[in-house]
Amino acid sequence: MSARITRLLSVALIGACLTTTAFARSHPHGKAGASAGGGGSLIWRGDDATADGVVDEVAQAWESSGHGHVVMQPFNTASGLDAVSNGSADLAGSARPADGSAQNANLTFTPVAWDALVIITQASNPIRGLSLKQVHDIYYGKIHNWSEVGGRNAPIDVYAVASPGDGVEYSLRSLLFGRGNQPVAAPRLYVNTRKLQEGISLNPNGMGVATLTSIRGDAKLKAIPIDGKPATVANIADGSYPLFTTLYLVTNPNGRKAAQAQAFVDFMQTDPGKAALRRHAVLPYQDGRALVAMDDSRRDRILAEVGARARSGPRISAPGATYAARVAIAPTSPDTVAARMELERRRAAAADNARLSRVSGSVSDSTVSSVSHAHGSATTVSRTRGQAFGKVRANAGQTSTTYKVVKGDTLGSIAKRHDVEVTQLRKWNHLRDDQIKLGQTLLVSEH
Repeated sequence: MSARITRLLSVALIGACLTTTAFARSHPHGKAGASAGGGGSLIWRGDDATADGVVDEVAQAWESSGHGHVVMQPFNTASGLDAVSNGSADLAGSARPADGSAQNANLTFTPVAWDALVIITQASNPIRGLSLKQVHDIYYGKIHNWSEVGGRNAPIDVYAVASPGDGVEYSLRSLLFGRGNQPVAAPRLYVNTRKLQEGISLNPNGMGVATLTSIRGDAKLKAIPIDGKPATVANIADGSYPLFTTLYLVTNPNGRKAAQAQAFVDFMQTDPGKAALRRHAVLPYQDGRALVAMDDSRRDRILAEVGARARSGPRISAPGATYAARVAIAPTSPDTVAARMELERRRAAAADNARLSRVSGSVSDSTVSSVSHAHGSATTVSRTRGQAFGKVRANAGQTSTTYKVVKGDTLGSIAKRHDVEVTQLRKWNHLRDDQIKLGQTLLVSEH
């Protein structure tokens, strides 16, 4: 990776860590600073994909129709869900449905539009297309060079958003691997899709996932056709482009402005709302009803093509897997920063080891960096240009594993997540009962 790209990644991560809230984005119909949180205004926070594809255009139509102002705070999926859950935002945007986590339990996910997940690279990259199997194998760490898929002889630099709970990342992995929290071989991590796109625009060997609407009009990026089909609105509508996806608005029924937030969601189904979506080349959800009926067969067909199957339960290993399978909050939260510092401390302490405990076989010229949080450790195995990834096995080390309690956790949910018995957790942590505290560090493995 070039020095310029390295600086971009560092600035993106450090800058986001120093920022506690996303910058508000205003519309010409109102002033974000003056109306945020007051009067008839609504605060929206979420991933860039939903901001670009859905909310920007519809918010303007909403205001033009005489409704209140919408304050836009695009950042990432996890931050939006967290904000709506704790009441600091009224609406969230997500490119994935609820994932069954405690964070999503009290939220309502309403499908509002259809978009396309697109595999992107720099516009100068001569690659003309990829198959679903090739995309799967690149993310799984089996394919490392563009020449293996008909491109030039150059390494494939895979980019990803640091939180696997990110809506775009989660939806792609759900389609390719049968589970949204599948670890992948992506050593370059960004805080959100916008920063990921900026990174790839600087690297002709870069590759990552975004949405069609989020790269619309960006001459520096191109969407790679999949199985011979380019991502277009027409190919999304008839289902011929295989990686179509649903965009959601998320509300909290117990929120302070729940009724007004729901009114905005309902506005999506009106003629002005749907017209605003179509102007931005987004398919209104009602226009894609046929896609709902074909979704199950589409997923089965993709899994059959790539040689995978739908999975649930504990995470599995993958060659080049870069981080734990569950991250519930934004990668720049205080908990994540603390976890990353702890991992750096462990790395320094293990500097004398001849072999990394998480790597089977030897990996030369490798370094370990990470963005980690709560549900396990977030470890990236980086390789030098032209060398293959080592095969990284999740939970393969011989050291004990700890877990930091986050909001919504119970001893039972932690035990289930780490595939252990509650009685074992009590014994390892000398607990008299099932009571745990927010921020408490628990031993979840004795290996």
